[in-house]
Amino acid sequence: MDIDQLRTFDRIARDLSFTKAAARLNVTQATVSMRMRVLEDILGVQLFTRGRKIALTDQGMTFLPYARRIINTVQEGREALRRVERGRITLGSLRSLVTPLLSDALLRFQASHRDVDVIVMEGHHHHVTSMLHDRSVELGIIAWPNLDPLVPELYPLLIMRETVPLVLAPHLAAKLPPRPLLGEVLALVPRVISLRWWQVDPEGATALVRRAQTSVEIPTGPARKLALAGEGLGFFVRSAIAEQLANGDLVEIKPRDFDPLHRDIAVVSLSKSALERDMVRDFAREIAVECAKLGTILENRLDHPNAARAASR
Repeated sequence: MDIDQLRTFDRIARDLSFTKAAARLNVTQATVSMRMRVLEDILGVQLFTRGRKIALTDQGMTFLPYARRIINTVQEGREALRRVERGRITLGSLRSLVTPLLSDALLRFQASHRDVDVIVMEGHHHHVTSMLHDRSVELGIIAWPNLDPLVPELYPLLIMRETVPLVLAPHLAAKLPPRPLLGEVLALVPRVISLRWWQVDPEGATALVRRAQTSVEIPTGPARKLALAGEGLGFFVRSAIAEQLANGDLVEIKPRDFDPLHRDIAVVSLSKSALERDMVRDFAREIAVECAKLGTILENRLDHPNAARAASR
């Protein structure tokens, strides 16, 4: 039994696909199949049912937490070795927050930590939680609370709330009263531009899409272009349209019968022991500075005077 076999087993269990597991692990499907045959021979049990659909057997479900425990122990050992060799920080972030939260924070951090390697990766929420689970990153910036069942326990170092304003092109907003009813807005602009800022859409966003005559769900870039062109009512996290709001290219509207939307995000680690490393705590604090500019800090465990000591207990 070797670590590659266990990693392959864990990957298949998460993707329920030998093909996807091979792509994620950057190996051939034949290699994945061979590793599973050898592992099943060593254990003397069948871990998966094969067919049109892949599923864990009862034996596979029983063995999975033990396999993950072994993988985590090996990864923790490797991380400990890396730390003594050279200063290094790895972070995974939601795509929409890389520029607003990390650009200036990274400049300030590297000015005072010039010998520290910093690696930043981006993705959707489940990509970042997967990076944390695999320990390919030690810090994550994700939507909060975390609802990913594969990584249920994450330690929030900081939680921030960002508003999600409804916006229109100025020539459309000019046709509305200062505090319109939502029905008046949708009569003027029947299309809603919907973006998935949340793991689960809040009721307000869902209800808005339901009331609209038409809706479109597309990535942020083209969604912003539609809103700028007056082709719909959009709800964007403030950081995604800050420049357009400041320039007057988009206008925030506040229907008096619609509760404002928001998104909570968190800077997280797998455990509070991350605060034991000064460089990690310093980098997270720089990110916290940008969070305070962007939204409202709901919780901050970085500024506790005994944060490092508390983390080591």
